[in-house]
Amino acid sequence: MQATSAPDSTTILAGFHALSDPLRLAVIELLRSQELCVCDLCDRLNVQQSKLSFHLKTLKQAGLIRPRQQGRWMYYSLNLPQFVVLEQYLAEFRRTAVMVPTRSCCSD
Repeated sequence: MQATSAPDSTTILAGFHALSDPLRLAVIELLRSQELCVCDLCDRLNVQQSKLSFHLKTLKQAGLIRPRQQGRWMYYSLNLPQFVVLEQYLAEFRRTAVMVPTRSCCSD
């Protein structure tokens, strides 16, 4: 059985950075149910293609979306395995973190 290696910090940082922008989150939400071409994304988000291209590039570099060219159009879909990487990273905190009650730093 092959052991899976932990993702490097660059992968984790890129993923969370990509998810930190409202427009990129909107793209992710639209792609949740179906693959869409860039023109459909522009229409649904009411944004120019030049602005959207920057955000799609960020999502692609983070590995969160996959491009597919068909004719002259580019289609995008979610790359779910990369979401699993981020989910597993967060799950480690839930699994290993010790819950400590909050305390006031200044008490009278």
